[in-house]
Amino acid sequence: MACCELKAYTFSDINFTNRLDPNVQIKIGNKFSYNVKYPSDASNNICRGELEVEVGDTSDQSKLNLKVTLVGIMAYDPDEKRELIHTESFKILYPLARAMVTTITANAGIKPILLPNINIDDQDIYRIDGAK
Repeated sequence: MACCELKAYTFSDINFTNRLDPNVQIKIGNKFSYNVKYPSDASNNICRGELEVEVGDTSDQSKLNLKVTLVGIMAYDPDEKRELIHTESFKILYPLARAMVTTITANAGIKPILLPNINIDDQDIYRIDGAK
């Protein structure tokens, strides 16, 4: 088995605000948050990744804002380091969130928003283990 394998996913939350006036110029910004949670009973080697993506007008979020939360259920190799599971599961889920943002904005009749590619291997990852 690879480090992790996607078993199921769902978009648990989608919030979209589009109050842009026609032909207005805006500056788009984005924020990302990703967490992996492991059940207290890790005998089944299943984890839950939650990716939150928010894009919108940097000067006025009330004009244009899109926030999607994607939840993925993954099987993982228990012999792998959790940092590797974190990065590899992000690589599986991020393209799904990226496609959803583009689809929603394109269907809203505005210029589609294309999120940038992210090389998570170059990012700092902070690990916080929850209390048991």
